[in-house]
This record gives sequence, structure tokens and C-alpha cells, in this order.
Amino acid sequence: MFRFTVPAPRALLATAAIFFVTSAAFAQAAPNGTPAPGRSRRINANRKARIQRNIEDAYSHRWEVAGGGGYLRYRTGPFEQRTNEISFFVTPTYNLNPRWSAALDVRGMYGSAKINNIDQKNGVFSPQISEYTVTAGPQYRFMTREKYSLSATAGVGVGLSKFGGDAKGLRSEDLGMWPDSNAKVAFSASVIMDYNIYNNFAFRIQPTYLGTTFGNTVQNNLGVNLGLVYRFGRQK
Repeated sequence: MFRFTVPAPRALLATAAIFFVTSAAFAQAAPNGTPAPGRSRRINANRKARIQRNIEDAYSHRWEVAGGGGYLRYRTGPFEQRTNEISFFVTPTYNLNPRWSAALDVRGMYGSAKINNIDQKNGVFSPQISEYTVTAGPQYRFMTREKYSLSATAGVGVGLSKFGGDAKGLRSEDLGMWPDSNAKVAFSASVIMDYNIYNNFAFRIQPTYLGTTFGNTVQNNLGVNLGLVYRFGRQK
């Protein structure tokens, strides 16, 4: 039979005691995966404070300058098809406060008109055309986040058109297009999303409506602008 130098019950108790002491030591030495409630609150508070600092820094600039390119669907005459135009825009903005601003919007649009068969003359069926608008008005930033903001803007100004420059001596009206105009009323409205790359530098997506009044009628046109925004200066 087996013989024990230490009585069995005492050996078992000693082994159990060593196991529990060792387990407790390892538990104290191991990192705690869940922060203590107080530490978790401090981390969350620091994160919220950092986000708020970035929001205040991004939207407290005095000036913004945006610029880029875009796309516009434009109707060149009362019975002509809409044409696809490429465009550029430059928009300097003076920020009165983090919400309200005054914006000046300068745009140029370029494309080829689609002349209907009955209006084609002298072999002219797709002349180059261009329009330019300058509008000014208020801009309101209705959502501000650390990484993006949403704004709405509207403006009124003037528009210029050049429809007959590529008409081979014909007037633009002879081809069914609006007449060339030097200064006609123009107006615009847009929703703007700025995605912040840095606090002073952002990428802009701008669905837009542009209205012109060439030929004493109203042309309603929709498009989208894409570009970059640079912010500088500080509001007092």
C-alpha cells in the first residue's frame, strides 16, 4: 500500500492554499481589460473636450475661400435639349460668426449646345456655348461636427451668356437658342457639405440650383460642384 510522509488532508490543504495564493498574485499582475468607472469617465470627458476644441477651431475662422469644378444640366433654348456643361466656381466667404456668413459666388459654365434638326443652319448643329454668373447672399451653417458641416446658401446677381460665338456668323436666336446677353438677373441656391481634412482645410460637395433669365425667360438648371475649402483668419 502507499505511504504518505504527510497526512493526506494536510497535503491537500497546503496544495489548495498554494493554488489560491498563486492565482491571486497573477490576477493582480495581469492588466485589467475594463477601465475603472472613474478612469472611463475621465477618458470620455477628455475625448469630448478634444472634439469640442476641434469644432471651435474649425468654425471660428473669419474667411473661407472655396474653389473647384462641377457639372450642370443647362437648357440653351426654349425648344432645345438640355446639354451637359462643365463648370468652375470660386466662392470667397466672410464669416460673421460660426453660423452666419456672407458669400460671393463666381461661376463659369462651358458646353456644346444640341441644336434640333429644324433649327440647324449652315452646318451648325453643336456650337460651343458658355455662361458666367456672379451672385451674392447669405450662408447659414446649420450643422457642425468635428469632421463635417452642413450649410445652406442662396444668392442673387447677374449672368452673362455667349451662345452665338461659334454660330458661323448666325445669331444664336437663328439656331433656336437664347440671345447673347451682357447682364441678366441670375440667382442660385445650394446645400453644402464640407468634410474636414484639417481644421482649416476641407473637401466640399455642393448640389446646386442655378437660375438665369436669358431671353426674358427663366432657365432652371441643376448640377453639382466639387472642390476644396481653405479657412484663415479668426473671428474676434
